[in-house]
Amino acid sequence: MLSPFFLTPHLETGTDEAGRGCLAGPVTAAAVILPSDFHYEFLNDSKQLSEKVREKLRPIIEQQCISFAITHLEPFIIDEINILNASIKAMQESILKLDPRPESIIVDGNSPFIPKGGIKNRGGKIFTDAEIEILNSIPNTSIIKGDSKFMSIAAASVLAKTYRDEYMNRIHIEFPMYNWKQNKGYPTKEHREAIRKFGTTKYHRMTFRLLPEQLKLEI
Repeated sequence: MLSPFFLTPHLETGTDEAGRGCLAGPVTAAAVILPSDFHYEFLNDSKQLSEKVREKLRPIIEQQCISFAITHLEPFIIDEINILNASIKAMQESILKLDPRPESIIVDGNSPFIPKGGIKNRGGKIFTDAEIEILNSIPNTSIIKGDSKFMSIAAASVLAKTYRDEYMNRIHIEFPMYNWKQNKGYPTKEHREAIRKFGTTKYHRMTFRLLPEQLKLEI
């Protein structure tokens, strides 16, 4: 049974990302504020759910939540600021889209929502001073495996995964030879063989090790 909240019983948002380990496509973050009485039997970490269950959950979450937001950060931004910073930035952008403003933020993983050196205001949306003040003012904490412990993070993981999968299905039509509809940009053998044969696209992350021989060269 997932817990309904961690820091505050009202207007707590959970946030999570999808696509961090991919070779192509965006990193996608979602933020979700659920009502305190929300309950759905099958809600869990999206990685533990089948595609069919995730697709069933998505409209339920969207219809019953207080607010949700989605942010895609494109590969050129990931290459500019690195995947960790891009993942955090995507979550921060999603938080700022929420209405009403959350009273607290719980984040999946062990990376802080506000990095030790402060908000890195480059890549993606450039935050105003007022937006930075909002982000700094909301109590937040990171929770390892939070998507399997708290409902709002689990809901965010489902939305991030389904919206990113939808995105990869769209760009698959443009570049079907990589089979992104199936592998979603992850480093499968098939995906890497396609990179070797056809080269890279505007959707590939050029700072990532795209081919096995690159791994051997850099280890």
